[in-house]
Amino acid sequence: MWWRWYYWLSPVAWTLNGMVTSQFGDLDNMLESGQTVKEFIRSYFGYRHDLLWVVAAVVIGFDVFFALMFGVGIKVLNFQRR
Repeated sequence: MWWRWYYWLSPVAWTLNGMVTSQFGDLDNMLESGQTVKEFIRSYFGYRHDLLWVVAAVVIGFDVFFALMFGVGIKVLNFQRR
């Protein structure tokens, strides 16, 4: 899996991780397979509810990074200059 790094750099992956984990990561309801929802999410996706604060920090970090890149781009790239 040479593209595994892309998963860790993708804001969409972190957002989905946060959404699934925050909504379903603490449910103890039993599924038909005999697993709880919490166990299924952890075994199938690898999402852990106790690491939700890391996901929130990374998503906020992406927001700050893109806002800074926008500001730098607006300052440096002046297309009105001839």
